[in-house]
Amino acid sequence: MDDDVTDDFATRQGFYPNLDTWLFEPIDRFRRDLGLWFDLTGFGREETPFRTVMSAPGLTLRRYGPEPEPEPEPEAGPVLLIVPAPIKRAYIWDLVPWASVVRRGLESGLSVYLVCWERPGRIGQSFGLADYADRLILDSVRAIGKERGNGPVFLAGHSLGGTLATFFAALHPECVKGLILLGAPLHFGRDVGLIDRWIATAPPAQYLTAVVAPVAGSLLSGCSFLADPLTFGWRRLLNGFRSLGDPQAQRTYLAVERWACDEMSMAPALFEEIVEWLYREDRFMRGNLSINGHKVAPRLVEAPVLSAVDPNCRIVPPQAVLPFHRAVRSRDTTVLWYGGDVGVSLQHVGMLVGQEAHRSLWPKVMSWVHARAR
Repeated sequence: MDDDVTDDFATRQGFYPNLDTWLFEPIDRFRRDLGLWFDLTGFGREETPFRTVMSAPGLTLRRYGPEPEPEPEPEAGPVLLIVPAPIKRAYIWDLVPWASVVRRGLESGLSVYLVCWERPGRIGQSFGLADYADRLILDSVRAIGKERGNGPVFLAGHSLGGTLATFFAALHPECVKGLILLGAPLHFGRDVGLIDRWIATAPPAQYLTAVVAPVAGSLLSGCSFLADPLTFGWRRLLNGFRSLGDPQAQRTYLAVERWACDEMSMAPALFEEIVEWLYREDRFMRGNLSINGHKVAPRLVEAPVLSAVDPNCRIVPPQAVLPFHRAVRSRDTTVLWYGGDVGVSLQHVGMLVGQEAHRSLWPKVMSWVHARAR
């Protein structure tokens, strides 16, 4: 369990108690236990069989599909490496058979790998963008190269996972064949989205990490609700009521709710860098973000880029994505518009699990991958 590895950051600061230990971790544990109840009642996830390719502190790399050949298999389909957001569990990409990006990739002939961030707030309290956007993804690409032979991969990321994937593509253009971004924020500012606006009025991130370290998942969820109660509250409930007439949509809705209970804390260093460097200072789009001593900017992204954008999203609106498309070095850029779904709980994850997304969005994404693979 996570609670046996607590790194008391606040004690090391010397003057504040750690609220995570006695307040937020019990809430996270309760929500994880609630998720187990979902599993017992048959409303949990139904994952595709996988095997573990690599394990390292903070990361497990999965591969889906058949066992590999004894020798590298360069003749297999294009490689899709999925980078999830470092907040909740990665299985939102493989939730149930009819709402699984992993299965869509396998059905399209891709070799699908999934990065799973392991206990991100507990292992590696000092892990930041240098680890999540560079070192750990690079380790995954190298592990894939041992199976498949060295070569660039297609990277896919949702939300902050897409942000991390983009930074990696800027740092290592030779490793990336194509970049697939789904509701991924890349331009930040108080005039962009509701979370941006809320963070702009909040105290510096260091004030929070001084008393809550790691940054609890329940605290992140609570802050999201305060920033946008309509998206994280009322529309979520309404989406559940609208799914009652469709058994498959209702089953997906409950599976997403179960996933939402899987709280994961965030490393203090990563939280501070995301809040200060990205949301407050917009360093990436301004061209002054540095990771591991290297500049990271849109003009350094050379791979073809596809972005799926929800024009009605209040968390990652179009203005958080489209300026990146105008600034990126690659001339091969595509925007796909997604209009939402019933039975997805949070519309922000609808691109991954919605019926309409799997009916119309993902076939286009797979066609885009195969066209660039050739």
